[in-house]
Amino acid sequence: MTAETSSQPGDFDLGKLLAGRAAERYELHARHLNHQLPRMLHTIGFDKYYERAEGAYFWDAEGNDYLDMLAGFGVMGLGRHHPVVRKALHDVLDASLADLTRFDCQPLPGLLAEQLLTHSPHLDRVFFGNSGTEAVETALKFARYATGKPRVLYCPHAFHGLTTGSLSVNGESGFRDGFAPLLPDTAVPLGDLDVLERELRKGDVAGLIVEPIQGKGVHESPPGYLRAAQDLLHRHKALLIADEVQTGLGRTGDFYAYQHETGVEPDLVCVAKALSGGYVPVGATLGRDWIFKKVYSSMDRVLVHSASFGANAQAMAAGLAVLSVMENEEIVANARAMGEELKSRLAALVDKYELLSEVRGRGLMIGIEFGRPKSLKLRSRWTMLQAARKGLFAQMVVVPLLQRHRILTQVSGDHLEVIKLIPPLIIGERDVDRFVNAFTDVMDDAHNGGGLMWDFGKTLVKQAVANR
Repeated sequence: MTAETSSQPGDFDLGKLLAGRAAERYELHARHLNHQLPRMLHTIGFDKYYERAEGAYFWDAEGNDYLDMLAGFGVMGLGRHHPVVRKALHDVLDASLADLTRFDCQPLPGLLAEQLLTHSPHLDRVFFGNSGTEAVETALKFARYATGKPRVLYCPHAFHGLTTGSLSVNGESGFRDGFAPLLPDTAVPLGDLDVLERELRKGDVAGLIVEPIQGKGVHESPPGYLRAAQDLLHRHKALLIADEVQTGLGRTGDFYAYQHETGVEPDLVCVAKALSGGYVPVGATLGRDWIFKKVYSSMDRVLVHSASFGANAQAMAAGLAVLSVMENEEIVANARAMGEELKSRLAALVDKYELLSEVRGRGLMIGIEFGRPKSLKLRSRWTMLQAARKGLFAQMVVVPLLQRHRILTQVSGDHLEVIKLIPPLIIGERDVDRFVNAFTDVMDDAHNGGGLMWDFGKTLVKQAVANR
């Protein structure tokens, strides 16, 4: 193509395209993508038209603001469109770097690896991929190759990704069903050292992969478990793999969640989500020097594990900007302080509401669990929901939080009566006040027999029965 015939910058107008077609968003999804997504959103009343976003908020076309307590499943650790990350991406695009040549060593990947490793001084090297599940796949491959053993242990209810290798260590049958055969991995209960040791004695275990706090249900590993598991694993020449894809980069009030327990030094650590700054997909697997040197043991094996878009300049620039913001704006300390305030204020409501069972978690990763009430009237309604499908009451709470109070939350997993709060790590006291006040209002409604809320519950029951 010559200079005379090449495309000009004005030939593609994104703003014009969105202005003309944005209203078709749900129809386009139904026609060309996962057709169940718009159907589900219509059913629960989540079919909103968000026009813009900044920080911890969205806005619709009418200018109404919505507090985001979901953070894109944890991707938006710094909120949306942080100015430092935006500038870094503008700068890297304007630099016109010779990116992804594959036969040179650009500086940005080395610089980001250097910065990441300062937070895990016992680790030495980094592999960059494009997602959390890819970071997990890397860890699984490296653990198997480095130890020469085939089996990786995981915990029930764990979520480590949905690609085939990661699915093999996914503790939820709903994700696994229909995709067999998977890798020959084995579930061991979180916190059960006896079962772990029994499996290790078989001599074929490469490692244990564990979320220090499980995303599904927000369950913490018991105190002392990670250190004891690490000792057992090393005694049997197996590795500890920490999946910090959601819990890492400040989410739990420490840079990594495993750092909450003294003496825990995982052999491999998986990160992603918040490292992206919410812009460019990126995943990273951090590991010990000897593991990397065993995988990449010769020049013949230089590309034995790689990713086409791994370590691209845009992702590396975003990651470097994220780490800079986290340090300069004391993001980890804010997550710890706001998390403690939010959790304590919610926990204080447990004695007030019989439908509220427990509030748990750490930092800004909080689970709100609902349970069977004592009073006869509420118990009969609870039983009706449970008979149709477990998890419907939590959905009944999520919906009015959005519809009435413009707060976006999520049910923590299928068939769970748990709401998970994973807001941007930048939220402040005003946002905590808004959520607690809204949650209190919804719980008042539920316990007072509010018609609209329980009427919606009947709608969910009908939908659940129809889907059987």
